[in-house]
Amino acid sequence: MEAMNLNIPVLALRGLTVFPHMTMTFDVERRISIRALERAMEGDQEIFLVTQREIGTETPEEKDLYAVGTISHITQILRLSKTSVRVMVEGRRRARLRRLWQTEPFLQANVEELEEPAQSEAFQRSPRTEALLRQTWNLFSEYAELAGSIPEEVVTTVMDGRDVGYLADFITQNIALRYDDKQEILEELAPFIRLRKLNGFLARECNVLGFEHEMEGKVRDQLARTQRDQILRTQIRVLQNELGEGEEGDDELDAYRQKIQALELDEDTTKHLLKEVTKLSKQPFGSAESAVIRNYLDVCLEIPWNTYTKERVSVDAARKVLEKDHYGLEKVKERILETIAVRQMNPEGKGQIICLVGPPGVGKTSIAISVAKALNRKLARLSLGGVRDEADIRGHRKTYIGSMPGRIIEAISSSGSMNPLLLLDEIDKMGNDYRGDPAAALLEVLDSEQNHSFRDHFLEIPVDLSKVMFITTANTTETIPRPLLDRMELIQISSYTDEEKVQIARRHLLPKQMEEHGLKKGSVRISDDVLRAVIRDYTRESGVRLLERRLAAICRKADMRMLSDGVKRITVTENDLPKLLDCQPYPPALHTEKEEIGVVNGLAWTEAGGEILEVEVNVMEGTGKLELTGNLGDVMKESAQAALSCLRSRAAVLGIPADFYKTKDIHVHFPEGAVPKDGPSAGIAMATAMLSALNDRKIKAGIAMTGEITLRGRVLPIGGLKEKSMAAKRNGIGTVLIPKDNVRDLEDIDQTVRAALRFVPVGTVDEVFAAALCPEAVQEEVAGCVAAFAPLPREKSGDAALRQ
Repeated sequence: MEAMNLNIPVLALRGLTVFPHMTMTFDVERRISIRALERAMEGDQEIFLVTQREIGTETPEEKDLYAVGTISHITQILRLSKTSVRVMVEGRRRARLRRLWQTEPFLQANVEELEEPAQSEAFQRSPRTEALLRQTWNLFSEYAELAGSIPEEVVTTVMDGRDVGYLADFITQNIALRYDDKQEILEELAPFIRLRKLNGFLARECNVLGFEHEMEGKVRDQLARTQRDQILRTQIRVLQNELGEGEEGDDELDAYRQKIQALELDEDTTKHLLKEVTKLSKQPFGSAESAVIRNYLDVCLEIPWNTYTKERVSVDAARKVLEKDHYGLEKVKERILETIAVRQMNPEGKGQIICLVGPPGVGKTSIAISVAKALNRKLARLSLGGVRDEADIRGHRKTYIGSMPGRIIEAISSSGSMNPLLLLDEIDKMGNDYRGDPAAALLEVLDSEQNHSFRDHFLEIPVDLSKVMFITTANTTETIPRPLLDRMELIQISSYTDEEKVQIARRHLLPKQMEEHGLKKGSVRISDDVLRAVIRDYTRESGVRLLERRLAAICRKADMRMLSDGVKRITVTENDLPKLLDCQPYPPALHTEKEEIGVVNGLAWTEAGGEILEVEVNVMEGTGKLELTGNLGDVMKESAQAALSCLRSRAAVLGIPADFYKTKDIHVHFPEGAVPKDGPSAGIAMATAMLSALNDRKIKAGIAMTGEITLRGRVLPIGGLKEKSMAAKRNGIGTVLIPKDNVRDLEDIDQTVRAALRFVPVGTVDEVFAAALCPEAVQEEVAGCVAAFAPLPREKSGDAALRQ
C-alpha cells in the first residue's frame, strides 16, 4: 500500500517521546506549541509529535528535530494559565518528517506515514519469538524489582503481552530511559529487532541500578561507622571528665555563660543564648556543628548590648559644626538643627529617619558625617549601591556554610554602641533579583514603630534599633519603592549657586587641594573673578566635584612651574586658564546677545543643574507638515502639537494667515541632537518661536522663558526654577519669563540671582508674545510679494514685570 503524506501541525517535545497506541499527558508552555495545538483542534485533532535533538533549543528548525515521530490524537486540553496548557494525547501511528515548511506562528510539516512490517501467525508462535519474549519478561522483572517504582498494572500488562512490537513500545514508554534511547526504539520499524534493542537497554539499566544499590549500601555503612566513632568519642570525653582531664572544654563553656549573664539581656534572649551553650556542650569532639555554634555565640557577644554613647544634643554646638564644614544649604542645615532641637527637648524620643535627596556632589554624605560629629554619635556607613540580595540586610541563616549577620548588625557591632548614626548611602541604587528584594528588608529597619525588635536571620533574637539614627542619601526618589519612601522624611538638597561655589572653593576646596599638592598658604593666588571664570567656563554641574578637580589641575601646574622655573609665588589670571585647563569645554553662549527670527532661548533642568535650551523654527512652503527633531521625548512632542494648535486657534488675532497649517511646513529643531530631551516646560518657547517664524518678527535679545502651554493659551507652572534661573544668569540672560504660579518659588532663589535677573510672570501666551517679540514688524519680499504684519501691542511698563 502506498504511504500517505500529510500536512499537519507539529509539536516539538523536549525530553519526551510518544509511542503509537500509548496515552501521555504533559504540559505545554511555548507559544509556537500552544498555537500548534489550537490549529490541530480546529481540524481533525491530529498533531505530529516529534522530539528535539537538544532540550535547550527554544525555537527549533528542521535540523533540530528527529526524523521520526508519532501522529497523535488530542483527547483533552486543560488551560492552566495564560501561558501554559496541559494536554492529553493518544499516539496513533509512526511517521517520518519530510519537510518542515513553516516555523511561525507554529510549526507545520509534510510527514509520511510509516507502516510496520506485518507479522504472520507462524512468526508470532515461533520458538525464536518465544525466547525473545521470555528474555524480555525476565529482564523487565529484574528491572521492576530494582527500580521499585513500576506500577502493578504496568507489570501485569507486560507479563500478559504477546505482541512483540506493542510490547517493545509499551515497556519503553513506561520506564526511565534517556530520550535518545527511546527515540532509537521509536525509529525501529521491525518489531523483532525493536524488542531486541529494548532488551539491550533493559540489561544496561539493570546493571546501573545494581551499582546504585551497591553504592547506597556503602554510604549506609560509612554513616554507621561515623555514628560509632561519635559514640566512642563521647564516651572518651565522659571518661576524661571523670579523670579530671576535660576542664578546658568546661572553662570555655563557663566563660560563655558568664559573658551572657553579664550582658543582663531580657529573659528570652538570655535563655536562647544559654540554650546554645548547652547544645555546644553536647556536641562530639571536632564536629562541624560545634564550630557553627561557637561562631554564632561569638557574633552575638560582639554586639554592644546595653552600650550607649552619651549624646551631645546642643543646637548651638551642632550649628557651629555645620557652619564650619558646609557653606550654603541654609534650609538643609535648619532642618537638621530642628531635628537636634527635638532631641534636646525629648531625649527619650525615637530615632529619626531622614533621607537627603539631591544631585551628585552637593554634600549629602558629608552632611551626615557632620551630623554624627555634632551629636557625638558613632558613625557607620553602609553603601547600598548595587546591593541585590535580601541577605545583605537581614543576614543568612546560621545553618549555611559561611553564614554571617546582615550589614545592619555588622554596622552596629563595628560602631561599638547601640545608638550610632547609620548612614545608608545610595539607597536609590539598590536592585533586586531571585534572591529577594533588599528594599523590602529595609522596611522594618526604617520604621520607628517596628525596629525596636528587628530580627536578623543569623541572630534569630530581637535587636532594638529604635535608638539608632538613620540618615539615607539618594540622587532621586523615582527608583525608591513607595513603601520605603513613606518611612523616611525627605530633605531636598538643590544645586549650589555660582556665588556659593565661589565661597566653597575659597574656604574649603582650594586650601584642601593646596595642602594635598604641597603648596604653602599664599603661594598660589586665585581671585574670586578667576574662580567665577572656572565655574562658568570649565564646569557644568550641581555640586563641586568637577570644580575641585579643576582646582587640583591648577595646583599640579603650579607645582610644575615652581619646580622648573624656580618661582616662589604664582598668581593665576583669567588669561592663564586656557593654558592651565586646556580649551573651554563650555564656551559662553552667543545666542543671547542678538535679536533673531524663530530662535528662542528656553530653559531646561538636568541633573547637573540648569541649561539654556535653544528652540529653532523654520517655516517653508509646503503642505502643512510639522517636523520635530532634536531627540525629543513623547511629552515634548505633544507640547509642540499643543503650541501649534494654540497658534491656529488665534491666527486672526496674531496676524498670521488662517490657512498657514495647510500651506506651510513648520520644522521645530532643538540643537545638540544627541542629547535626549523631554518635558512640557518648553511649550511657550516653541509657541513663541513658531509665531516669530510665521510672521517674521524678531525675538528680543537677552530673554529666556520657561512654562507649559495649553490649547487655550494658558501658561502652567514648571519645576526646577532655581536651577533654570541660575543657568539664565550664567549665560548672560537679562529677562526671564516664568509662569505666574511660579512666583512663589522666587523666595527660594539666591539673592544674587534675583538681583541680576528681571522676572516677568505670565499667565497667557498673549502676555508671552507681548513680552518676547520685538514691536517692529520685519518686511521681507517673499515670492514677489511684500508681506507685512502688524506689530503686537507694546508691553506696558511695570504691568507684567516683576523685578527681584
